[in-house]
Amino acid sequence: MGDTKIADVIVPELFTPYVLNKTAEKSALWQSGIVGDLDEEVAFGTKGGTTVNIPFWNDLSGESEVLSDQNPLTVNNITSGQDIAILHARGKAWGANDLAKALSGDDPLGAVGDLVADYWAREFQGFTVNTLKGVFGAASMASNVHDISAGVGAAAVIDGHSFVDASYKLGDAVDKLTAISMHSFTMSALSKQGLIETVRDADGVLLYKTFMDRRVIVDDGMPVDGDVFTSFLFGQGAVGFQDIGAPVGVETDRDSLAGTDILINRRHFVLHPRGIKWAGVTGIAPNNAGLATAANWERVYDPKQIRIVAFKHKIK
Repeated sequence: MGDTKIADVIVPELFTPYVLNKTAEKSALWQSGIVGDLDEEVAFGTKGGTTVNIPFWNDLSGESEVLSDQNPLTVNNITSGQDIAILHARGKAWGANDLAKALSGDDPLGAVGDLVADYWAREFQGFTVNTLKGVFGAASMASNVHDISAGVGAAAVIDGHSFVDASYKLGDAVDKLTAISMHSFTMSALSKQGLIETVRDADGVLLYKTFMDRRVIVDDGMPVDGDVFTSFLFGQGAVGFQDIGAPVGVETDRDSLAGTDILINRRHFVLHPRGIKWAGVTGIAPNNAGLATAANWERVYDPKQIRIVAFKHKIK
């Protein structure tokens, strides 16, 4: 029996949805509920363009009026705003040497698909972290930042009390916050304080860990500036996602002279923090450094409606 080739394994119609579903299954962002489907229909593929406008209605405000048989009620306008998301277009190519072990498995399609899904799960986490670096660098996001890092001694260190203060940056919307992402050093410090709890299923299998009843996501890509760490508190669906589908999402090639099979995977998608519009130049979304640039983001929702809080702290 001859060697398995990439082209023998990859059927685009099967591979693309498999990788998309597996990526969501493997990603802590999806599993925690932080990433959810966009509310709006996003159709870059059919309408063209690299940004999409997401209109929204502003909340009603103002004190009600006393009814009178002399004076009519004042008619108030219902105002609207506009969020703007940008299209991400990313791709990666791998040679068969990297996938040789996977190709030798009993289910080569599944094995290769799992490797690619793992890769994209890590990438999406990186896109999100770098986006948040840029978002919380914007002056308009100051209301959603809790910074204790300038405190003296223990006053600068994350603990249960300071976490409560960070949570209440959303005021009476505090219960919307359901998860927290943190650096492994932060996780270690909180574990030593006895503040990390483990959630297991009926069979004792580890499901996830929590801090102050919020699900924990550990990622060493979290911002660290000297001895100051930034952790992010999230609510359900704080980041909107939609897979747009690249015109040619997956294809195979072969370098006959080198004897190398090649797998190419392209992704077109929206991964957008709700309520913070893209304010950078139009065009395909930039690299991670561009996502982390504060000037590219501007808050358009009321601070309480943005289900993300940045918590800057030390760990000792």
